[in-house]
Amino acid sequence: MATSIHQKELERIRQHGAQTYPHECCGILLGKAEDWNKTILDILPMNNARKDSPQNRYMILPEDLIASDREARKRGLDVIGFYHSHPDHPAQPSEFDREHAWPWFAYIIVAVGKGVPRDLTAWLLSADRAQFVPEELQVTENGN
Repeated sequence: MATSIHQKELERIRQHGAQTYPHECCGILLGKAEDWNKTILDILPMNNARKDSPQNRYMILPEDLIASDREARKRGLDVIGFYHSHPDHPAQPSEFDREHAWPWFAYIIVAVGKGVPRDLTAWLLSADRAQFVPEELQVTENGN
């Protein structure tokens, strides 16, 4: 199991995290999947719809998720995961993240410390939903 992503898309995730600091950023990963191996080809930054605690939670509205799925299909792609930031916290999933995640999808978390993007990690929720397991993130140069 591995997820690959172009360096350009990785930088876009980092920039989104810096732009929304001190709130969490969030977005949708578009790409192709073959079994458990995923290739991220584009990201769709989303607005964090969370009003009560956007500094440590994010929410993507259902209508935004539906629109993203339509956009992906129009482009011959699939929604293969999600990303978000952890302002001033490690790039590790929280219990809240686990409770709201779905198996199979890739989850990327970028730690943003004092407005500066730092560590970036990828995760996969186990089939029994009991825990996140680290997922190998293969970074490629654009066009490869």
